[in-house]
Parts: sequence; C-alpha cells; structure tokens
Amino acid sequence: MERFCHCGRDTIKKTSWTDLNPGRRYVTCERFRKLLFSSSQNPITALTYHPPLPYSYTQIQTYVEVYMKWKKDPYFDSIDSIHKSLELKPIIAMKNFFISSSYSSPHENYCIPISAVSKKGSDFGLNIKVIRFLRRYPSFFEEFKGPLYDLPWFKLTEKAIELDKEERMVYEEFRGDIVGRLKKFILMSSTRKMLPLKVIKGLQWYLGLPAEFLRDPLGYIGSYGCFRVVNIEDGLKGLAVFEEHDGGEGGKILSMMQRNAIRSGIYSGGADEAIAFPLFPSKGLRLKQKIKDWLNEFQGLPYVSPYDDFSCFNPDSDISEKRVVGLLHELLCLFVEHAAERRSLFCLRKYLGLPQKVHKAFERHPHMFYLSMKNKTCTAILKEAYCDDLAIEPHPLAKVRKKYIALMKESVVILKNRRVNNSKASDKKNICSKDWGCADDERSQLAEA
Repeated sequence: MERFCHCGRDTIKKTSWTDLNPGRRYVTCERFRKLLFSSSQNPITALTYHPPLPYSYTQIQTYVEVYMKWKKDPYFDSIDSIHKSLELKPIIAMKNFFISSSYSSPHENYCIPISAVSKKGSDFGLNIKVIRFLRRYPSFFEEFKGPLYDLPWFKLTEKAIELDKEERMVYEEFRGDIVGRLKKFILMSSTRKMLPLKVIKGLQWYLGLPAEFLRDPLGYIGSYGCFRVVNIEDGLKGLAVFEEHDGGEGGKILSMMQRNAIRSGIYSGGADEAIAFPLFPSKGLRLKQKIKDWLNEFQGLPYVSPYDDFSCFNPDSDISEKRVVGLLHELLCLFVEHAAERRSLFCLRKYLGLPQKVHKAFERHPHMFYLSMKNKTCTAILKEAYCDDLAIEPHPLAKVRKKYIALMKESVVILKNRRVNNSKASDKKNICSKDWGCADDERSQLAEA
C-alpha cells in the first residue's frame, strides 16, 4: 500500500489508512466495504461503518540526490595564480631557508653550499634531488663554485631578494588584515573558538601566514591581545580566541555574503532572512528542471552565518546544507587565491561541523564552485572571486604572489636560452673539427703529390 513519487526536492510517501497500524492485518478497503453492505446479519456494524480515512502525505526525506556532470571550463583552468601556486610553495620555502641559514651577509646574496640543504628535501615537500630542484629555477637560485674543492654553492638572485623585501613589507604593513582573517577562521568553529595549531599549519599557505608565525605564533600576533595558546586533547596545542572581535554592527561578525547584501540593501541583519548566493554558470552547463526547482527553493532558505551556532540544525536538512555552502564560501574568501586543494579541507570537518561527505557540496553547487583537475589534483575555486572583481576583498599577499609566479616563469626562458646556446656552441665545435679535418686531408694530398 505504498507509492513513492519524486517531485524535485522531496521524496513523498503516500500512506493509506491501512498503514496506520502495521502490526495487524487488514483486508483491503474495497473488500471490507462489500462485506459490510452485503451482510444483513450485522446491521449495527453496517450503521457504524465509517468511510476510509483520506490519504495523508508525510515527508520522510529532505535530501535531493543531485547529480551533475562535470563540465570543463578553460577560463578557470588557465588561472596561473591558482595552478602555479603549488609549484611556487616549495620555492618560497627554500628561499626562506636561504635567508634564515645563510653563511654570508645580505650583500652577498645569502650564499650556502649544497651540502647544507641536500638532505632536507622532505622538509620542502620535494620528490626530486635538491640540487636538481635548485637548478630548475635559475631566476631564484644562482649556482657558482665554492671556495673549497670546487663544490657547488647557490645564492639568491637580485630579483628574488627584492621580492622577498616586498613580501616582508606586506606582512608588516597588513598585519592587522592577515591576523583578522586568521581570527575569523578560528571563530568559524562556533562555540569552541579554537583550532589546533597543526590544522592552521596545514592551511598556512592558503591563509597567507608568514614562516615566523609557526615558529612563534604569539610573537607575530601577540600585540593584538585576543589570542592564546591552549592545550587540547591528545596533548595537542591549539590557538584560541578569547575576546569577541568587533567585526560589524553590534559587535557581530559579518560574513562576506552579509556585508555584500547589506551594501546592496537586500539584507537588514535579521536571523531568518534569506540571502541568495551569487551564481555564475559555466558555458554549456545545463541543469535539469527538477534541479532548477530545488535550487530556487534552496536560494530562498534563511541564510546561516558561518560564525553562528549550528548545533540546533538537523544535519540532513536543507538549511544545514545552506550553512555548509555559506561556510565554504566564506572560507575561500579568506584564502589568498580564493581557492584550495579539496583534500586539504577535509581536516576541518571535525572542527567546523562539516559533514562527512563535504566534497559533495562543491559538486552540488557548480554555479558557485569550480573543481579543476589540473596538476593531478582537485582544486576547489570560488567563481565569484574571478567573475566579480568588487564582490570580495583581495588578500594583501595576492599581488606579491603573482610577481613571484612571473619570476618563476623567467626560469623557463633562461633554461631555454641555455639549451640554444649550448647547441650552437656544439655545432660550431663540430664545424671547426670538420674544417680541421678537411685541411689535414689537403696537406696530405699535397705531400703525396
């Protein structure tokens, strides 16, 4: 006596009156009616007969299984600031090592022998030999012969040193902005207001935190007076915020979505007000009608700030999914490139209240997020950051990173020119050897004559 009908958002169970007590057996309503009216021996039963109860519709499921075929977008696959970022990460780490453990003064471009770094490849996440890595980027690291035994030494180039100075100026000038982003990141943990230092370390590159932050966290952010290092389970150290951050009206932290909505005049800061996410469909990506209907209903749900308490929500409800999508949107807004490897976000599930299958949130909302499969990894990109220049505040470190990537590309040109010059030199050598051979043959012929 059950039928299931799919109507876009919900799965509805159609229940008849015979399903009200599944522990007893009932005859069908049609057969029961015939027995009552055909029996003259029991008139009381016939007088007390009631028609069957009307059908009642009971909602038993609110999750919509949305399957969307992945659609490649060449625009998002060609953004160098995102896809060259993973290649740049070990270069910056190596550059910082040169500066911190140099055998020379800054005027000598921070020289170190290859023996000082040859066995530290795993510290920089390298899967090749360190000397091969250094020779791959001559625009950053210049090779020369050392003072003893002709061992190879390396030093930073002038351009790399200039960009390092600019990077350090950004860390000092925009320290308040960088620390504010870190504070928001920690406050996303809702009532706990604490995150393990190892989790922050794993996302250090995306948050744009300097190298000295991990060596002494309070030394870099201690002047702001709202952080403290605490002990958490299993002997881990964590960074906690113990003072409310005045991020908006009334001391309430406002997300990027809320600030943009207030600026547009469509949001007044109420608890149950709806804010529609900005959508940026890729070319050729078409959704089925039932998914469009579900998406329209999803956009009309109340917006839940990632900084509010989420413990009262049913994890299988649509409102909980909107809270997860809003949290991922705000998280990518805090990052330098507004993108991150999808697997690097899995460590946040326990601390930010994300579901076990948080990766499906990116797949179910392709108009907001793009999943790039370049560099043999999956990178989640926030579309709004690259389709609307005025919607999201850029990270102060973004411009410096772009200059680093431009310098990294110069290494390809330098190596190409070296190969061309070497091939020309070898060709000249071969030509000269052939000319000498011809001259020797002429002399031998004259001698024989």
